[in-house]
Amino acid sequence: MGGRTDMGNAHLTRRTLLGSALALAVPVPQALHQGEVPSLWREFTRTPFTHPQIPYVGRAGCRGGAARFPRRPVVADVRDHGAVAGLATDSAPAINRAIAAAGRAGGGTVTIPPGIFRIDDVIRIGHDNVVLRGAGSGRTTLYATKNLTELIGVYGSRYGGTKSSWSWAGGLIWLAPRARWDSLVAAIRAQDWPFEGWTGNKRDEWETLTAVEPARQGSWSVKVAHLSRLRPGDLVLLRLADDPAHTLLQHMSGGGPGPAAYSWEDKTKLLSYVPYEWPVRIAHVHGRTVTLERPLPLDLRPEWNPQFTTHVRELTGSGVEGLTLQMIPTPQSPHLLDKGYNGVALQCTYDCWVDDVAVRDVDNGFGLVAASSCTLRRTRVGGRGEHHPYFCREGSHDNLIEDFTIEERTVPAPADTQLHGINVEGLSSYNVWSRGDMRMGTFDSHRGLPFANVRTDITVDNNGRHGGDAIAGPLYGARFAHWNVRVTNGRAGLVKIDGLAPYSATVGVNEVREFDQIDVPDFGGDLHARLELYPTTDAVRPRNLYEAQRGL
Repeated sequence: MGGRTDMGNAHLTRRTLLGSALALAVPVPQALHQGEVPSLWREFTRTPFTHPQIPYVGRAGCRGGAARFPRRPVVADVRDHGAVAGLATDSAPAINRAIAAAGRAGGGTVTIPPGIFRIDDVIRIGHDNVVLRGAGSGRTTLYATKNLTELIGVYGSRYGGTKSSWSWAGGLIWLAPRARWDSLVAAIRAQDWPFEGWTGNKRDEWETLTAVEPARQGSWSVKVAHLSRLRPGDLVLLRLADDPAHTLLQHMSGGGPGPAAYSWEDKTKLLSYVPYEWPVRIAHVHGRTVTLERPLPLDLRPEWNPQFTTHVRELTGSGVEGLTLQMIPTPQSPHLLDKGYNGVALQCTYDCWVDDVAVRDVDNGFGLVAASSCTLRRTRVGGRGEHHPYFCREGSHDNLIEDFTIEERTVPAPADTQLHGINVEGLSSYNVWSRGDMRMGTFDSHRGLPFANVRTDITVDNNGRHGGDAIAGPLYGARFAHWNVRVTNGRAGLVKIDGLAPYSATVGVNEVREFDQIDVPDFGGDLHARLELYPTTDAVRPRNLYEAQRGL
């Protein structure tokens, strides 16, 4: 659609070209270029899909990281369905009617004009190819008066206790397939706390399409047992089960003596996250060979029973653009007791997006829950302070969050509250946070063995704390890369990770030291972590690891 593609070099910036050219060229004297090219980058360009410390994320995001999102014809204006600017009228029913009409029409754009529109309900996008578009985040505001506890009900944790799952789930703008949203809401109201991912509330809504033969991480093609139910363009779920020795979890951690000696069996929350489920679209089919639109995230071994399966129907091709979601003034709740003044959530979505959207005075900002291949661009979290500015969980993969801002809170943090940051957990993998301005928060790896994620070209006042239950297992799996990070308050925690994350890369971070929350590595022995160009500030080239991978 006119965006970045893998055809030609029109999408390459001068900065990307410079970084890639330097990496691939014969070493040149320092005086001939600005910045330094680390050995890790030179290694990566030789083996981009299988490097032990740096993941390949060059296809992360909606439509493989396209620069432009699809432009759908305008099919509805919310005023034509009864929306009225101002705080006297609840416009949520009218907005939802307009969205439903667009869905029935097969897709299209629903516009909201400049102004403030009160909403007393969740705004739901549940049909493919529907875009909700305001006039810009500085011109169109949705003013939310109620929280998810009021609108849907109390949402307890499936792991027990008194925690509110609205502390990490749901949004007052909620993108999810209609049937999936209906089933989640029904389960919550019945207090039958659901799993939230791609295979239903009980994780049993799937069937095998075909077995997949062994293959290596980084392969773009696999051989399957039969093709009768596979077609180009189909979205399938790659499913990998763990074995009794937990060798899949060890593989996600880089393998070796440390993960082999780790106590996996008592990490019951982590064990509930496997099988690993990775959505991917089929690009080509030839004979028994299936080519995927992204390379394999892990090895496929017989003991993990690799297979392509069905899944709950995805939401695809939909987005939210150009608006601010403002909450009614309310204090931040105590930690893990959020009522659900939450911003925008994407759940069971694929190739969806959010662009030029701000949320203010939220409990939680932007959420990816079992969401894959989505892009959040030019998003902003501000106001009184929040629990999770961004959360990425329940097996969310290949997402891109770029040009994001977490503003400094406008009021002091109340007692018994917690601030995280750019969160990732629950076996989520190959996600990218790029070009960020974090005026508070931290790089929150929230246990649950997330692996192969990238944070690059980010400025952070590193004053948040990570969370995560002990039963959720390690903070990090293998192939975390922190590349060109500017820490304004000198705190190392969860940014300089060479002493914490196995098979990781910390490159181009200014001088930092440990204070406040200090962690010990989950795995013993040599972590095989790499540290380069430390301490430096903006010295590493390429400057942005994701953009440079796009340019390869």
